[in-house]
Amino acid sequence: MAGYLPELPRLMVDEAVKAALLEDWGRAGDVTSQATIPADAQATAVIASRKPGVLAGLALAESAFRQTNAQVRFEAVLQDGARLEKGSVAARMSGPARAILSAERVALNFACHLSGIATATARFADLIAHTQANIVCTRKTTPGLRAFEKYAVRCGGGSNHRFGLDDAILIKDNHIAVAGGVRPAIEAAKAFAGHLVKIEVEVDTLDQLREALACKPDVIMLDNMGPDQLREAVSIANGQVLLEASGGIEADTITAIAEAGVNLISSGWITHSSPILDLGLDIEIG
Repeated sequence: MAGYLPELPRLMVDEAVKAALLEDWGRAGDVTSQATIPADAQATAVIASRKPGVLAGLALAESAFRQTNAQVRFEAVLQDGARLEKGSVAARMSGPARAILSAERVALNFACHLSGIATATARFADLIAHTQANIVCTRKTTPGLRAFEKYAVRCGGGSNHRFGLDDAILIKDNHIAVAGGVRPAIEAAKAFAGHLVKIEVEVDTLDQLREALACKPDVIMLDNMGPDQLREAVSIANGQVLLEASGGIEADTITAIAEAGVNLISSGWITHSSPILDLGLDIEIG
């Protein structure tokens, strides 16, 4: 189980799920269930994992069943952040059979996607657990789903980078190019920022790192540096600022990057490219 997990606001969850249900139902609703299942038929079902992984997104699954028919009873057997084995039962539903089947795909789409993100994050977190580094996500998220995808990162044991452009000042290479260099970009940011706004700057070389250190930002992002260069960067910084490694973060590279001594490792892959975790809904017979 991950540590502290923020509760997803119910209104945010319900609005996202409502849009997904309307998309799925179209103009006539679930005509297959209407055609094959008596209106008064009742059913019980479980959501179970087909593969090992980490659970996330139960609130959205619950919302799908509740908004389809308030008579559906949803019981969470496990909590988000739980480690799943093949066959682990995450939740049980009982109530009108048509409603359970009409909500099934939307519920699973959210839960499979978010559990996939949580699983990918947990894999990275496990690989660097022996170091001081933390895995963090980025803004490379599915439009409209950022809050949920970043929540899933937390479920997997990671941490969140900024949620949007207004959270903090992150000076990247294009900002530096337009501003005229690392120093003028940081100095302009410091003149602009309020006392609660953190400033991070991205650097591509050790010379840029030295220039940035002289300006004392809060965080320096070391972009696309290999382990040897990262170790040198850690030595140069000597604990003056937080150091974040970014670029080329994969399962076969993340351990060496973390062992170089950085504080943070940011990955866009965990939100934009992680495979789903295969969860299924099974009707219980008998």
